[in-house]
Amino acid sequence: QVQLVESGGGLVQAGDSLRLACAASGRAFSGYRMGWFRQAPGKEREFVARVIWETGRTFYADSVKGRFTISRDAAKNTMYLQMNNLKPEDTAIYYCAGSLELLALPTAPQGYDIWGLGTQVSVSS
Repeated sequence: QVQLVESGGGLVQAGDSLRLACAASGRAFSGYRMGWFRQAPGKEREFVARVIWETGRTFYADSVKGRFTISRDAAKNTMYLQMNNLKPEDTAIYYCAGSLELLALPTAPQGYDIWGLGTQVSVSS
């Protein structure tokens, strides 16, 4: 069973950058579809980005396209989310998630069955 641990969150100003990391223990990410989601207070959890571990193919939500980059390091069994030009509306708890299902529900939380506990990102104006 894979366990996920996020790190790298913090409090920054608008325009700053952060890099989040998602490390796995228990087994490798090989064969997984991995994603980043976020949840702001009072809002539903929303899709941010995903990557197919084997191929490196990525997909982004429109709200972060061009500012965020998802990547992976197989040697470290770690996934990253580089976040540039952060905006106050990016403030949320960021979660990494994984699934062995590669096709169904790629941008829905229901499409992922393993989750980390999240890391807080706060962006001040």
